[in-house]
Amino acid sequence: MKLTFHTYDVFTARKFAGNPLAIVEDADGLTDAQMQTICREFNLSETIFVMAPDDAANTAKVRIFFPGGEMPFAGHPTVGCAIHLAQKKYKPGCAFETVIRLEEVAGLVPVKVSRIGDVPRAQFTAPVLAVAPDVAQPEPGAIARALGLEVADIGFGKHSARLLQGGTRCLLVPIAARAALQRARPCEPQWSSLVTPLGTDMAYLYTPGGDGANTAYRARMFAPTGGIPEDPATGSATAILATQLLEFESLKDGTHRWQLEQGYEMGRPSDLWLEADVANGKLAAVRVAGQAVQISSGVLET
Repeated sequence: MKLTFHTYDVFTARKFAGNPLAIVEDADGLTDAQMQTICREFNLSETIFVMAPDDAANTAKVRIFFPGGEMPFAGHPTVGCAIHLAQKKYKPGCAFETVIRLEEVAGLVPVKVSRIGDVPRAQFTAPVLAVAPDVAQPEPGAIARALGLEVADIGFGKHSARLLQGGTRCLLVPIAARAALQRARPCEPQWSSLVTPLGTDMAYLYTPGGDGANTAYRARMFAPTGGIPEDPATGSATAILATQLLEFESLKDGTHRWQLEQGYEMGRPSDLWLEADVANGKLAAVRVAGQAVQISSGVLET
């Protein structure tokens, strides 16, 4: 079987930055095991497989794999795949605005894609809103030991660490200062002792500020037990961050927007935009946006 594939750098407007993604088209005939094997062959944080939709009103059905298994939803594959499918519909250089509807395991994900100029932009609406699962939340000391930090490095303002689930399950860890964020690293066996009982491989760290004047938060994401030592850009965790901000920033009703940086410490600078609609003190919708650029295309033989 010969399959067409493409790679993109996602959450960036320039090549060789952002988060690399592999897109495999016409993947309807692949088994779960074949998808997992292909994902490991690309050796990227995530690979997305594009198939015919179950509902003809939608654009495509997709499945997302990372080296450790399948993900019900992930942000950077959603953005990259939507941009790729949208660009196939229009001539190079032509401005456009369209909606790509992706059937993901977590649910239907609508993605608004536009191109004005050279680099397209996509904004997805999260298929589910994050909540705290019914498990004991980890203590700051255990988190600090797992990240090679001090207890004083964990938390800032009203923010404290919480395990949240929104399609994927992730431990969100506020970090007091950028210097501590730069020092952070997963430390075994403390790391596995922390995340295994929580039922996640992911820890998303964030601290106020960044290189950009408009940046609200600088972030890093570690998932070494899932085969991702560090992720340059994590759209799903960015979406989950909205629940954290609602809790600790006392967001008023209306639409709130934040610009975020990720991947800078690992030489893959990524820029993400988060939007959250709040109504009656609760999240009504969460959206994440970013750009993507194509890097390569080819034929995969299975």
